[in-house]
Amino acid sequence: MFDTDRAFGGFSVDDIDAARTFYRDTLELDVHDNEMGFLELRLSSGGHILIYGKPNHEPASFTILNFPVDDIDAAVDALNAKGVQTKIYGDDEFPSDSKGIVREVGGPPIAWFRDPAGNVLAVLES
Repeated sequence: MFDTDRAFGGFSVDDIDAARTFYRDTLELDVHDNEMGFLELRLSSGGHILIYGKPNHEPASFTILNFPVDDIDAAVDALNAKGVQTKIYGDDEFPSDSKGIVREVGGPPIAWFRDPAGNVLAVLES
């Protein structure tokens, strides 16, 4: 029978070691190496995300992970203090402030950033 209870997402990177360091040390997520040489992000909600190396990796052209936070300014300040650049988007349609936070566009305040493989992630105030 097709069972969806243990479904999980995944994405590729071009350097597993750089991804491990970024997700474990910079973002302070629970990262484990699995038996196939891939990484697993284990989320406090009980879910997990697979990160796999791909020699011809191309960064996703969309946001692959969103991190809800209570205080976006504090979250962006913490990311910036760790060397993460959050000002990667912002234009006339979605203007961002000096921290890269897009506010008042019909959704929650949000700031995007990239992992070492160029994939786009976001923090958004919930």
